Amino acid sequence: MTLRTIAAGVLVAALCAAAPLRAADDLAAAKQLVIRQCSQCHTFEKGEKHGQGPNLFGLIGREAAAVNGFVFSDGMKEAVKGKVWDTALLDQWLTDTLSVAPKAQMIYFQDDEKVRAKLLRYLESLE
Repeated sequence: MTLRTIAAGVLVAALCAAAPLRAADDLAAAKQLVIRQCSQCHTFEKGEKHGQGPNLFGLIGREAAAVNGFVFSDGMKEAVKGKVWDTALLDQWLTDTLSVAPKAQMIYFQDDEKVRAKLLRYLESLE
């Protein structure tokens, strides 16, 4: 075994060990972004009361416009009938809500795909 091989192994081990920390930092940054951008209307913790918008805990995989205790507009229900929130639909929603539900009461436009990716990262973690 050469010194170069040992050094490469140490570097790989260090990077692997740092990956969970970096992921945790990324998730924490994503959470702060979601709180800044979305908490004026939404809540995020399991069992937390709805705000002006629905609680977003467990959003991914949930039927769109269907969560107990929140009243969705008829326009929203009509536009997303039969749809389930997944990453693609949520990305489209965050890009331009009106392209998903033209009569929706929530209007949000986030054209920065890096910002949307962070928002998605955190919302995906809420399960």
